[in-house]
Amino acid sequence: MTPRLKINYEKQMVSSLMSKLSVKNKHQVPKIEKIVLNMGLGEDASDGKKIKSCTEDMALITGQKPVITKFKKSISNFKTRKGSNAGVKVTLRSNKMYEFIDRLVNIALPRIKDFRGLSSKGIDISNNFSFGVKEHIIFPEVNFDKVDKIRGLDITIVTNSKNKKETLELLKEFNFPLTNK
Repeated sequence: MTPRLKINYEKQMVSSLMSKLSVKNKHQVPKIEKIVLNMGLGEDASDGKKIKSCTEDMALITGQKPVITKFKKSISNFKTRKGSNAGVKVTLRSNKMYEFIDRLVNIALPRIKDFRGLSSKGIDISNNFSFGVKEHIIFPEVNFDKVDKIRGLDITIVTNSKNKKETLELLKEFNFPLTNK
């Protein structure tokens, strides 16, 4: 079954983006290619039980099994060893990506305490939008009673837009609560 946000993008958002960005061809309209979620574990990365609970939480949030990331090199100041566990990561594409955006914008972000919107300065050189969430328990799939520790989450939305203006317009079409600060 096709997600409602994907149908809405193809039927309405593409035409409105074409008029806003003054683009003639619908294939020139920017789109979201993938979403990458990352949860760094820090000192808890060496504990097997905590890694298992983090992978379970991330699997509940995304609907997909996460990959355990490893350190690429040893850094003594950060007490890291090459090849040891660093965190968990998930890359969402296609239908799961649209379902996640829908849940993120409509359910999870409004549940953040004292939420005033996402900063529009989170767009990088490659025109991708990145932001962090301090508590992974804002997602309704995570059972608050079974969580051993509240963890942060990094979310990167990868787009194929050519400049920051296109990325901002695309995110506004998806109803992301952006601020201009």
